[in-house]
Amino acid sequence: MNRFFVSKENVLADEIIINDREDMHHITKVLRLKEGAVLDISDSDTWEYRVELTAISASEIRAKILDKQKFSSEPVLKITLFQGIPKQGKMETIIQKSVELGVSGIVPVFTARTVVSRNENFAKKIERWQKVAGEAVKQCRRGVIPKIEKEILFSDMIDRFASGAFDVVLFPYENEDGRSIKNALRNLNEKPQTLAIVIGPEGGFSDEEANALKSAGADAVSLGKTVLRTETAGPASIAMVMYELEL
Repeated sequence: MNRFFVSKENVLADEIIINDREDMHHITKVLRLKEGAVLDISDSDTWEYRVELTAISASEIRAKILDKQKFSSEPVLKITLFQGIPKQGKMETIIQKSVELGVSGIVPVFTARTVVSRNENFAKKIERWQKVAGEAVKQCRRGVIPKIEKEILFSDMIDRFASGAFDVVLFPYENEDGRSIKNALRNLNEKPQTLAIVIGPEGGFSDEEANALKSAGADAVSLGKTVLRTETAGPASIAMVMYELEL
């Protein structure tokens, strides 16, 4: 079943209006759906609907609501991935896999060893990455599109952690060999509602950055005996957390 997303303002009492141009093109030109076809639609917040197309015009598509349910595929635990910005197209892979695994949000972070320049075109990268997140959600049939936040500096991330924005902050660190992520999760006093995972870029974090993370309350953990690439470490961490705390 194909799934599309609308804003809550497009959901009326007994019907939904689809007026996004790309979605309309996909429905009518790619899928070649006609009146009477059935779709799944999410309001990107709380509800998912099964609808039947009733009217197709050049300006909008109207669909009658057949069924309404709260999301059944969204994790209760809200995980935010703070990702040191990698080179080339690795960020798209990180976003795709992290979204499939259940991440709630992703924050690109400029660190001491980030080689990607922060210029006026970076907003276009965020826009592109948000689109990648939306495509991944449709593929894995989640109900909410995780937000790709605006890029931040390492110091801004530390301030967020120090303010207590998350119940738990995990910091996979290649120099940590005495505390595994499994031990960290199983020794929690209570199940968290919000959790942050911090991953460095290709060169990892500097010693100064690692110390700053620990001072801000981040829990340094090991992901195992091997050193994972930056595009692997984030999704692997999310999978481990989901297995232990969500499944």
